[in-house]
Amino acid sequence: MISKIVGENTSQIEVLNISKHGFWLLLQDQEYFLSFKDFPWFKEAKITDILQVEWLHPSHLYWPGLDVDLEVESIKSPEKYPLVQRL
Repeated sequence: MISKIVGENTSQIEVLNISKHGFWLLLQDQEYFLSFKDFPWFKEAKITDILQVEWLHPSHLYWPGLDVDLEVESIKSPEKYPLVQRL
């Protein structure tokens, strides 16, 4: 049996850090910052709920404890997906 090298990152998705302004998400080899301003669903969330993220599809992330679904593209370019209601 051959094991992976100790210390090698085998996770495809991981929350790296949480601050009062948002959190950093590592998705494959790219790091993204999700600000609570752009992603308000996470602002009052428990840390354990933010950490439990699932990558269900190449373009779809899910936080089961929060029942939050996000498209990867909205994380990459939040300015394209403003939280503004248009009448």
